[in-house]
Amino acid sequence: MSSPKRNVEKLNKLVTALETLAPDKSFGGMTLAQFKARIQPSYDIRAQIETLDTQLSAAKAARRVADEESMRAAQLIVNGVKGDPTEGPNSDLYEAMGYTRADERKSGLTRKKKTSDK
Repeated sequence: MSSPKRNVEKLNKLVTALETLAPDKSFGGMTLAQFKARIQPSYDIRAQIETLDTQLSAAKAARRVADEESMRAAQLIVNGVKGDPTEGPNSDLYEAMGYTRADERKSGLTRKKKTSDK
């Protein structure tokens, strides 16, 4: 079986050829109208897929916008915990939220060892 794109191209070509050169003939026990009715599900499903693709793209865009707003709200909560006098950046709550307590952070300061020249 060939690809969906090649399948629809072949169906379109068959329909166009029959409409143009033999609209009143019957082939394979089907008239042109019967053939079109028989292949219509292929076109219907393609239209449904296109609609679903559009809906998926729209849903992904809506998710992106919702996530941006949610992350802003989450940052407000984190900042509130850090600034709370009873919690702060060294609290269990801050750590449970997935952050490293301020006391557990490394300073980041490194001193290079001097190498002696020989």
